[in-house]
Amino acid sequence: MTTASSRDSFHSRLGFVLAAAGAAIGLGNIWAFPTQAANNGGGAFLVVYLVVTFLLALPALYAEIYIGNQAQTNPVSALANACGKRFNKLGHSAGIIGIIGAMMMLSFYTIVAGWMLSHALASLAELVGLLDLSHWLSTSSTLRNVIFTPIFIVLGAAIVHQGVHSGIERWSARLMPMLLVMLFGLIIYILQQDGAKEGLTLYLVPDFSQVTEPKLIISAMGQAFFSLAIGVGAMMAYGSYMPKGQSVGKLVLSITLLDTFIAFIAGLLIIPALFVAQHSGQEVFVDGHLIGEGQLIFNILPTLFSSMGGMGLLVSFAFFSLLSIAALTSTISSTEVPVAYLIEDKAMTRKRATWLVSGLVFIASMFLIAFFEQLFGLVIQLLTTILQPLMSLFYFIVIGWLWKRGNQLTDIAQLNKHMSLKLLGFYLRFICPILLVVVFINVAF
Repeated sequence: MTTASSRDSFHSRLGFVLAAAGAAIGLGNIWAFPTQAANNGGGAFLVVYLVVTFLLALPALYAEIYIGNQAQTNPVSALANACGKRFNKLGHSAGIIGIIGAMMMLSFYTIVAGWMLSHALASLAELVGLLDLSHWLSTSSTLRNVIFTPIFIVLGAAIVHQGVHSGIERWSARLMPMLLVMLFGLIIYILQQDGAKEGLTLYLVPDFSQVTEPKLIISAMGQAFFSLAIGVGAMMAYGSYMPKGQSVGKLVLSITLLDTFIAFIAGLLIIPALFVAQHSGQEVFVDGHLIGEGQLIFNILPTLFSSMGGMGLLVSFAFFSLLSIAALTSTISSTEVPVAYLIEDKAMTRKRATWLVSGLVFIASMFLIAFFEQLFGLVIQLLTTILQPLMSLFYFIVIGWLWKRGNQLTDIAQLNKHMSLKLLGFYLRFICPILLVVVFINVAF
């Protein structure tokens, strides 16, 4: 087994925060959050989302990163160690389930990421007059999936096999600023279009009469929880690459703030863009709710961009490139979970482990493509509504009840210096599991 002193690691706190934020910031932030907001009261959803993020998602993220940081090893060994001798096998099994979850996420996420990449290239093809190629790239087909899914798998593997510092940290430091610049540029452009102001008003002016609606609260809790990529071990693996003794609470707060900020500003892009599309004559809302998300992202917005001429096609390229980058940073983190396990517990080289995992993901993705109608939605539902919340519930149980050091978490007070350690320990031990069970029951059933 690899020793802590010989393990690869992040070389700076900023590198860790950017990598972890990249893991959290994905299609859920840039697409799912704004559409959830549009369907659930706009500003009212935003208010509730911010509240539940800091009540539930931030402590869950803290629990996952703390376990990894204390153990200084991969999620399987980290959970086994944290559970102590009595519950060692339970911790080990939970770690393996997390790896299965990471592989499930990669199997469908790489397919969706391939769609984003093909749509970005479709905009370029239309811009240079290759209309037939553009039509093929922007039209869903099994052949397109078979070609673009492996491209994305290889992109992720090429970064991960370079290591934590040389690969994940360096590429996160390049991709995250690029994502922010593209996002702000798109927001500036969209807000100048006719109809954007109406969308901005819906998003930023809350209707407080909706704040207490159960459906809105549950939607906001689910979105806040899942947007931080908690429950598959990626954050635990990343936490293990930071030296012990770091202020975990401050790092977790930085990641949560950056992730929430990206989700918020993504709403400044997507919701006004939908109203711009509606202003141009496209049907966006049916009976007060958005039409299917797939139609919105792959039909309505591309049609809107095409209607804007050459500049619109450049905007379309930037938009889908933005989504591709967000998907890539999330793919990297999920790939690292099984890779870290194979390196440390199975004595594989990083290169061999990375390409073995990527090969297995390729097989799983091709299987999903072959049986798309039957399996694609089912795999997503199993992961996001069952496996992720149950794994996070287990993290709270480990932190609060099974940890070999008990509930004496010496740096937990970093989360809030004005509250006692005992009160925060009580919050993680009792309140967070109860809140998480409420989310699980309402989202799953």
